Amino acid sequence: MSIAKLSYQLTFPDPRDADETGIVAYGGDLSPSRLIRAYQNGIFPWYAKGDPILWWSPDPRFILELSDFKLRPSLKKRMKHFTYKFDEAFVDVVTECSKVPREGQNGTWIQPEIIEAYNVLYGMGKAHSVEAYQDGKLVGGAYGVVVGGVFCGESMFARVNDASKAAFAVLVEHLKEWGYSFIDCQVPTPHLASLGAKEVARDYFLMRLQNVVFEEINHEWRVK
Repeated sequence: MSIAKLSYQLTFPDPRDADETGIVAYGGDLSPSRLIRAYQNGIFPWYAKGDPILWWSPDPRFILELSDFKLRPSLKKRMKHFTYKFDEAFVDVVTECSKVPREGQNGTWIQPEIIEAYNVLYGMGKAHSVEAYQDGKLVGGAYGVVVGGVFCGESMFARVNDASKAAFAVLVEHLKEWGYSFIDCQVPTPHLASLGAKEVARDYFLMRLQNVVFEEINHEWRVK
């Protein structure tokens, strides 16, 4: 099948028409409007340096039901070694994540234009970070995009053992409190599987997404 090339229009092909690898389309740009439209349709960008922007909606999809999160006693104990903040160091978190190759890729997928584009979303209140600190230094964290009742996780990093898992646990705790539905983890990783994430059919994911994508959840992200 041929993969659609995006033009200046913001419309995306049906994610169910993705090719066997999960690619829906290529090209376009990383404007806030296009990115938000993509996430609302269960699509996300992921591409290597030098490649055109590739837009993905894989089948199966990897998600974490908030009620399925596994907080093991060892992690609960480790969490006491860190302090946590939200949205205090968004660009720093994304930059640190850019130093960590995504599974299956040799180099980073978080190019300077990705950092810039998601920083714009952050300024709009559409992208957020959770951070773990130790002795006042940023040692772990994660960032993602919010659409309705879903947190679309993008990447995470750790400079100290368990720092990213601890930050993620804090994120899950607050998402539950704030009334979110689930976390879109996009593609499987052993790291997230160990925390309770699971594969689901793309059709199921899209159904769940459309049920909550336009929910209005109002709360203050700058929890300290």
